[in-house]
Amino acid sequence: MTLADVAAADRFVDLAGLLEFCEVDGFHADFLSWGHYRPEYWRNYWHTHSFHEVCLAYSGEGRFNHGSSEYDVQPGAVFLARPGDVHEIESSRSAPLGIAFWGFTFRPGSSEPGWWSGLTRADGPVMSQRVGSLPALISALAAEAAAPVSGYSTMLAALGASLVLETARAFALEEDLAVEPVRRDRGPLVVDAMQRHLRDNLSRPITVRDVAAAAHLSERHAERLFTQQTGASIMSTLRRLRLELAAQLLLDHSLTITEVARACGYSDVRPFSTAFRRKYGRTPGDHRRAGGTEFI
Repeated sequence: MTLADVAAADRFVDLAGLLEFCEVDGFHADFLSWGHYRPEYWRNYWHTHSFHEVCLAYSGEGRFNHGSSEYDVQPGAVFLARPGDVHEIESSRSAPLGIAFWGFTFRPGSSEPGWWSGLTRADGPVMSQRVGSLPALISALAAEAAAPVSGYSTMLAALGASLVLETARAFALEEDLAVEPVRRDRGPLVVDAMQRHLRDNLSRPITVRDVAAAAHLSERHAERLFTQQTGASIMSTLRRLRLELAAQLLLDHSLTITEVARACGYSDVRPFSTAFRRKYGRTPGDHRRAGGTEFI
């Protein structure tokens, strides 16, 4: 999404009455205003708010006066008035300023520094070029408000929470945004995906190639990773899972042994019975007659 998309998001104003509050990361925000100014000359004179007011310029030029400071506004600028800040905004006459704006209260849930410091720091910056995903969020919120359908309240709450978070990030200091490096070992996650593929396809013919493709790996890499993480090969795990499923299905007397065999990926009862007896020490019929319990 680009600033051009924000220009078309005039239905942003329709969020009034649809999105009134959100919870984000232990914080509560009440939304109080939504606005979208077309690029025409305008000026809102010196004033203050009891809430945070944020503007994103999508076209034209203007000036943001904040206390004793003056800031030139260009497309892509995000500017902020915190509660109690005396400020005014004036559009250029020759290149009228177009903005989308939103206002909300913000009750802190933590005194520690973090993304929220962009809103809670009284001495923090009030002008930023760090738009991040704000254009996309504004466009998505406007689209949802323009034509609400089932689930709109949940969608708007999620988008609203993202809007608050991304707004705060735009004005946060780099040290407030910093986190410990996130180190992920993808190995267990990939193996989980391969095991899930096996379980989801027990009744179908499966090869190592199929499992590797599901994990977007080469066959050699998939087999090596799977064995490293589980201590067993892909195909031996497949056989184990099929026979464990068979042991459960055999307790359902509405299924014939042939149907159980096919549900577990065996096209014929004979190889199924041989494999089952090798694992459990008895035939499928004996297992069914014993109700799944061991012989005494």
